[in-house]
Amino acid sequence: MPGIVGLIGRGFAEEHRDALRVMVSAMTHEPFYSTGTHVNESLALSLGWIAHRQSFADCMPVWNEARDVCLIFSGEEFAEAAELRRLKSNGHAFDPGDASYLVHLYEEFGIGFVGRLNGWFSGLVVDLRERKIVLFNDRYGLSRIYYHEHPTGFYFASEAKSLLRVLPELRQLDLASLGETFSFGCVLENRTLFPRISLLPAGSMWTLSGGRAVEKKGYFSPGDWERLPHLSGHEYGERLRETFGRLVPKYLRGPQPIGMSLTGGLDGRLIMAWANPAPGALPCYSFRGPYRDCADVKIARRVAKSSRQNHETIAVGPQFFAHFPGLAEKAVYVSDGAMDVTGAVELYVNSLARGIAPVRLTGNYGSEVLRGNVAFRPGAVDSGLLTPEFSRLVAAASATYARERQGHALSFIAFKQVPWHHYSRFAVESSQMTMRSPYLDNDLIALVYQAPAELARSQAPALRLIAEGNAQLAAIPTDRGVLYRRTPVASTVQELVQKLMIKAEYAYDYGMPHWLARLDRVLSPLHLERLFLGRHKFYHFRVWYRNGLRDYLGDVLLDARARSRPYLNGRSLARMVDDHVAGRRNCTSDLHRVLTAELLQRQLLEDGNR
Repeated sequence: MPGIVGLIGRGFAEEHRDALRVMVSAMTHEPFYSTGTHVNESLALSLGWIAHRQSFADCMPVWNEARDVCLIFSGEEFAEAAELRRLKSNGHAFDPGDASYLVHLYEEFGIGFVGRLNGWFSGLVVDLRERKIVLFNDRYGLSRIYYHEHPTGFYFASEAKSLLRVLPELRQLDLASLGETFSFGCVLENRTLFPRISLLPAGSMWTLSGGRAVEKKGYFSPGDWERLPHLSGHEYGERLRETFGRLVPKYLRGPQPIGMSLTGGLDGRLIMAWANPAPGALPCYSFRGPYRDCADVKIARRVAKSSRQNHETIAVGPQFFAHFPGLAEKAVYVSDGAMDVTGAVELYVNSLARGIAPVRLTGNYGSEVLRGNVAFRPGAVDSGLLTPEFSRLVAAASATYARERQGHALSFIAFKQVPWHHYSRFAVESSQMTMRSPYLDNDLIALVYQAPAELARSQAPALRLIAEGNAQLAAIPTDRGVLYRRTPVASTVQELVQKLMIKAEYAYDYGMPHWLARLDRVLSPLHLERLFLGRHKFYHFRVWYRNGLRDYLGDVLLDARARSRPYLNGRSLARMVDDHVAGRRNCTSDLHRVLTAELLQRQLLEDGNR
């Protein structure tokens, strides 16, 4: 995915240039990326960048007029139009469609300019006047910076693989972190899967200068928002209306075409209600599986039609299964092992969505921010699959999670769940497209901290906001049957029916108990999957592992390398694969875990690190 890489340290200039080329190459996953490098030998700085071509950050490096301040930036920033006008009136020259104005914010406000930025980003300022370098990231930490403090210098990169490539001694796996991914699907406490590689904390601005120790400072703390006063229900509603109506247009700006990915839920629809695009100006699309149009597709068509926009359906079809091995391996590799093998689906559909528009606007994070949805919790793992020592590490992760859940609920979501859990899918999606969502806008989240307790987890504010923006969209039921104006009996029945269908699909897929899996095997000639699957979800790995993906599953997990991993019981692993493929048990979630871990080992730690 796009990002930055660099090395700050004394040494042989040519060796540093070679290392820089390797680090940039490790992150250049697609032919539509732009890349570049900048070397300043007097500051012992070797710096590189990767960007989506023609994106907001595809203008690096940017300099001030005196060419004594250089900025390298990755990601996007959503400035208010008044801020850009102010910079112009102060005599600064820049292109308002890209990141070139940011260097002038540094000129005016110093490194404190980072606190004024609004978006998901990372970057570096090279100040030749003061002979210092400042590394920074966004206040959520969604735009990651991995780093390692080495005797030869300070290494950093947006993807860990860049460090693993040039520092082979770092190619180790932290089993405690792996245990957390087995339990939660992510590493907790801002740690990484690699014991000697760290993550830059969210909201950082670290200064490196003159060979001195790194000055590690932050520019933002969640406590800044936690201390804001709560509003009344009426005032919160009015402020939400004003804020959302003001910020949505910012996410529709830019020189590149934008597409809207729609589901059957509230959050994408809320954006459509306030975007109010001209007819046909905002192409919409949804994803479907191989069995039928799911609820997302059916409802999204209605939302797009009511908004006078075109809608396309992107299907997970036969080509996906033919290319699954490469897609699964690439998803694990691109995300540094953060995304499990289901990321193959995300990689596939987003690569196709790029053909519609290179920028994807989504309702991601809406239910989390507006309604307090906690998206990850401890998962059950077959303890017989694990060695006793690793099993204890997996179990210990629950205590860490419980400790991290303490404190302000929204702070957990915005500053822990988003950068730890949601990063994995974001990394895969961002490798293909520029991802945008207004639900992590600074102004919106600051406002939600002020929500009265009775509205903090309620659907009512979003439903009302949709109705105020576009009454026609409020009249379309969600994929769970939710409506703004409910009819007491009919709406209740509709919601119950939708919930039952969702539960039935889950029970036939991920949630199928072992005894029912055996019965399903007996009834397999009836192809019951065609009856249950595809109504709400568009990928179904329980069935896929038994059918189209079974050969790949066996090739990887029954290999001697996989069965000899020090954290797994090799015999149990072989039995689990055989039982699932034969239909004797449902081991879908455990298969995700071990297949992802094996690809992580091979892609990032072995096999020449690609």
